Amino acid sequence: MSNVRRRVSPRKPRRFAFVKVDVFSARALEGNQLAVFLDARGLRDSEMQALAREMNLAETTFVLPRSRAVETKRGVKVRIFTVQEELEFAGHPTLGTAFVLRKANQPEVALDLKAGRIPVRFEDLNGKLFGEMVQRDPVMGSFHDKAAVARAAGLEPGDIDPDLPIQTVSTGLPFAMVPLRSLDVIRSFNPSWKRMAEYVEPTDAKFLYFVTRQTVDPKARLHARMIFYNGEDPATGSAAGCCAAWMVAHGVARSDERVLIEQGLEIRRPSRIFVRASRTGNEIVNVRVGGNVVKLMRGEVLL
Repeated sequence: MSNVRRRVSPRKPRRFAFVKVDVFSARALEGNQLAVFLDARGLRDSEMQALAREMNLAETTFVLPRSRAVETKRGVKVRIFTVQEELEFAGHPTLGTAFVLRKANQPEVALDLKAGRIPVRFEDLNGKLFGEMVQRDPVMGSFHDKAAVARAAGLEPGDIDPDLPIQTVSTGLPFAMVPLRSLDVIRSFNPSWKRMAEYVEPTDAKFLYFVTRQTVDPKARLHARMIFYNGEDPATGSAAGCCAAWMVAHGVARSDERVLIEQGLEIRRPSRIFVRASRTGNEIVNVRVGGNVVKLMRGEVLL
C-alpha cells in the first residue's frame, strides 16, 4: 500500500469588494451609512441577505454589472437588502450607490431596481457634488385616524398636528406621514416598533414617518424621525420622497419648491435631505430627492 498522501489544494476564497459611504451628508461620520458591493455576480440570494446582516446597516446594496448596451438602456442592476429582507426600493441606497458608480463628469447614473428604472442626476451645488434622484410618481393612499395612530405610537391625541392629515403615500415603498405638533414632542417620544408594526400591518402603509414643522435648523422645512425594525433610521430617502408629495398636496411646500428635511439628530447622525415635487392640476408628479454623499472606506469580503 502506498504511503503517498494526495495533497488537497485549499479552495481559493471568493473576493467581493465593497465601498462604505455616508449618505445625505457632506461630512463624514454623519448621514445614513451604506455598504455597496461593487460586483455581486456569483452571490446567492441567501448570501446577499447574510452579508446585509453582517454589515448590520439600514441597507446594503449589491451591484450586478451587465453589458454597456443593456445598462445604457435599462440602467445598472442593483438589489437592496435590509438586515431582514430585500426591498424593491429605498432612497438612501439609491443615491449612495449612484454616487459610488458615477464616473468623472458623468451627469447621470440610472439604476435598475426591482421598483423600476431610477435616474440620479448630478450637479455642483455650493461647491460640492449633489445628486438628485427622480422617484416614481406618488400614489396618494388612505387617510388614518389620528387617535389610532397616536395609540400605536405611544402619543397623546393632542400631540398630532391638528392642521395636517395622516396619509399614506408611496413612490415605491408606502409610508404614512404622521405630522406632530412640535419639536418637543417629536424629540421626546419613544415609540414601540412592535406596536407600530401591528398598527400598519392591515393598512396600506408599511412604515410610519414622523415629521413636525418646528425645526432645529431654521432653513429646514420639516424635522423628521423614522423608527425602523433594527433601530432608528438617520435618513429615509424613500419616505422623504413620499413626504415631498404629501407636502405639496397639503400646502406645506409649493409646487417645485426645493425644501430641506432634517433627520437623524436624535441619534447623532444628522442628515440633510432635499426634496421637491410638482403639482399638475390635481396630480402630484416628478418627485425628486437629493443630497450629498461622502465615501468613507473600502474593503473586501472573503467567502
